[in-house]
Amino acid sequence: MVIKPKIRGFICTNAHPKGCEAHVNEQIAYVKAHAQPDTKPKNVLVIGSSTGYGLASRITAAFGSKANTLGIFFEKPPTEKKTASAGWYNTSAFQKAADAEGLWSKNINGDAFSHEIKAKAIETIKAELGEIDLVVYSLASPRRTDPDTGEVYSSTLKPIGQSVTTKNLNTSKRIIDSVSVEAANEAEIQGTIDVMGGADWELWIKALNEAGVLSNNFKSVAYTYIGKELTWPIYGKATIGKAKEDLDRAAAAINESTKSLNGAAHVTSLNAVVTQASSAIPIMPLYISAMFKVMKEDGTYEGCIEQIQNLFIENIYSDTPRLDDQNRYRQNYKELEDSVQQRVTDIWNKVETETIDELTDYVSYHNEFIRLFGFGIDSVDYDIDVNPVTEINHLL
Repeated sequence: MVIKPKIRGFICTNAHPKGCEAHVNEQIAYVKAHAQPDTKPKNVLVIGSSTGYGLASRITAAFGSKANTLGIFFEKPPTEKKTASAGWYNTSAFQKAADAEGLWSKNINGDAFSHEIKAKAIETIKAELGEIDLVVYSLASPRRTDPDTGEVYSSTLKPIGQSVTTKNLNTSKRIIDSVSVEAANEAEIQGTIDVMGGADWELWIKALNEAGVLSNNFKSVAYTYIGKELTWPIYGKATIGKAKEDLDRAAAAINESTKSLNGAAHVTSLNAVVTQASSAIPIMPLYISAMFKVMKEDGTYEGCIEQIQNLFIENIYSDTPRLDDQNRYRQNYKELEDSVQQRVTDIWNKVETETIDELTDYVSYHNEFIRLFGFGIDSVDYDIDVNPVTEINHLL
């Protein structure tokens, strides 16, 4: 079939297999062309490995450090009449490239929150890897089923304390308007923490530790976005922010529970980037479009692969990591510079519908968005027939 993007609001409902493959191969080429840390991971588990920062982490570990990688994800396979999710095609492309270079790499598709998927991962590690020395936790989900009680928790994107009305870039209509979001109640706050907080990260480390498959001096990271004043009302100081604060609690608990292994778990603060998750958050399209304008002019913007490549060198495998007062790795320092934030704020205050293209770089935002789904890649011919059915090798 000929596959063109089908965009509804802040989501794209299809994906292009050849485009996703080209996008993955671009990231692999970037990693291979850049320096690697002196100390390298050997056996890496990536929980949430098929898109965004999780995919970038897996690519960096595999093609930068030649690490063995086990990827966990929950993606929709293709049919003859319907494309797979982008994460399925990304993983297929990753595995194809790993096979070509003789890298050990296997994949598990299922609910990472469940005991079943944790058990399957542990079984694979015991049989083929022995021990894991790096665990990357990079899940983004609107819901989580408690593996013990069966209760389904749901997350919300709401402010805390009072409702918020703020400027917004409406990507469907390509206009500047405003968005109002009512304040979350206590149940919604707790539900968001239950889904997006640190509980499942803890459960993964607990299961791996009890199974004896964590190495001495193992490392683990979970990713967060902190932001500053512009994004705090609906992000940092909102329901998502509360969930991300719970990651800090989980990191401390993991470090305490793995003292005998000298484990090191850190939350990592990263820059705002265009992902499937961030596109759903009110205000983020406008904020990121303004940030693109500023940081790309300065030559300091970093996407997922650039940040994770630098994270491995500057923080995870550095003797002098950049830590904040919450013991988080800081990889977001370029975005949060006062001068950058002031210029972004100036754009935010001035921009109107008529000046979107003049004052922001919304074109880059949109291009980055469609690239997530394999579209807008220069090397791909989108007018030719392609088979949507693509297999993932070494899918357990």
